[in-house]
Amino acid sequence: MSSLALINEFLGQPPNASSHGYQIDHILEFCHWFMGALFLGWSAFFIFVLIRFRKRRHPVADHHGVKSGISTHLEFSVVLIEAVLLVGFAISLWAKRVNEFPPTKDAILVNVVAQQFSFNYHLPGPDGQFGRRDVSFESNSNPIGLDPNDPAGKDDIATLGELHVPVNRPVIIELSSKDVIHDFFVPHMRIGADAIPGSRIPMWFTPIKTGTYEVICAQLCGLGHYSMKGTLVVDTPEDYEAWLKERAELAGAAQGAAPSPSPGAQQPQSKPPEPAASPSPSG
Repeated sequence: MSSLALINEFLGQPPNASSHGYQIDHILEFCHWFMGALFLGWSAFFIFVLIRFRKRRHPVADHHGVKSGISTHLEFSVVLIEAVLLVGFAISLWAKRVNEFPPTKDAILVNVVAQQFSFNYHLPGPDGQFGRRDVSFESNSNPIGLDPNDPAGKDDIATLGELHVPVNRPVIIELSSKDVIHDFFVPHMRIGADAIPGSRIPMWFTPIKTGTYEVICAQLCGLGHYSMKGTLVVDTPEDYEAWLKERAELAGAAQGAAPSPSPGAQQPQSKPPEPAASPSPSG
C-alpha cells in the first residue's frame, strides 16, 4: 500500500478483498485528500479573514467588497475538480459495475432474500437451476418460499446468515426483500445495494482472498436493525465443493424426514369433543 493510500486505512476502510476494489479505493483516496485540502484551505482563509478584517484595523465597513478575482478562480477550480471526479471517474466506474456483468456460465449465482432481521441465501444446487419461489410457500422452515413440488428445487441449497463462495470466481447476486428496504453491504468486497420489496436488484463481485467477512444491513430497517448481520466465507475451490456437498446432504435428509403430503391424501379426522355433563339441580 502506498503512503497516499494510508488515509483510507486511517479513516477506517477495511482491507480490500475483491478484484474491483482497488478502483473504488482510488476514488475514495482522491476524495479524502481533496476534502482534506479543502478543509485546510478554507480554515486558513477563515483565520485570515478574522485577522485581516478585524474591527481595530477596519472600524468602518467597506461597502465595495472584494475587488480581486482570486476567490472566483479558486471556486471555479473546486467545481472543475469535482466535475472531473464525478463525470470522469465515478459515473464511468458505476456504469461499468451495473452494465458489464460476467458470463453466468462462469459465475456463482446466488439469490439473497432479506427480511427483518437476517439474510437468506439461495443457491441452485448441482443441476444449476433455481427452483420456483412463491410467497404462499413461505414459513419458518421455508423462509424463501421454495416450491416443494418443483423438481428443479429439490437440490437447491438455502442457508440463513452464512454464505460460502469460492475464491477467484465471479459471484452474481440477485437481491430482494420480504418486508422493508434493506441493504446488502460487504465492506471488504466493496459492494453494497438496496434490497427493495417487489424488485430484484443484481450485483456482482469477484473475491480474491480467502477468509471470513462481515455482511451488514446498511439501511435502517426496524428496531432490530443493529443485529442484522451475516457472514461471507470465501473458500478455496476444494473447501467450497465440500461445503456444497455437505449442504446438499443436509437438504436431502431434511426432505426425506418431512415428505410433503400427496394432493389426494385424506387428513385424519379429529374426534369430536364429548358433550359436557349438565350440572345436577341443586336442593
